[in-house]
Amino acid sequence: MSEPTPKHFRDAMRAFVGNCSLITTGMGEAATGLIVTSAISLSAEPPLLLACVNRASSSWPVLKETGIFGWSSLGAAHQAVAERFSGFGGTKGAARYEGAEWETAVTGARLLKGAPAAFDCSIEEMIDRGTHSILIGRVQAIRTTPGAGALIYWNGGYRTLTD
Repeated sequence: MSEPTPKHFRDAMRAFVGNCSLITTGMGEAATGLIVTSAISLSAEPPLLLACVNRASSSWPVLKETGIFGWSSLGAAHQAVAERFSGFGGTKGAARYEGAEWETAVTGARLLKGAPAAFDCSIEEMIDRGTHSILIGRVQAIRTTPGAGALIYWNGGYRTLTD
């Protein structure tokens, strides 16, 4: 039996339902961010989050340099935000922040206003494996918005969940 190809692996992974989360980092013209569906809680004591970030992404070097990030879970009304931060239409860098409202958190990272849950994090560790880094963030502050629903990614497309 041969090893699966990267395309076969990616296609199979589309069967997983993923909560769309936005990782934001950088300031001013260096502001950037990316959408992840591989973000989960790691520990409640201390509060730690884990996400997998492709080292080829434009956000990876900024994360490494700044040591901080915002993690905003996306709500039912945030598909346009997800598309901008996914690079649809060629939107890059600081331009991805246009069209949404933000708040500056304790570390200086930006959190999406109206996100179901948003976490202000400092990087505890980045562990390189394959094409990605496992990003472990220590939560410094939390914001929540009840009733915001959820944006999920399944089978190559966005879907919304509401109460």
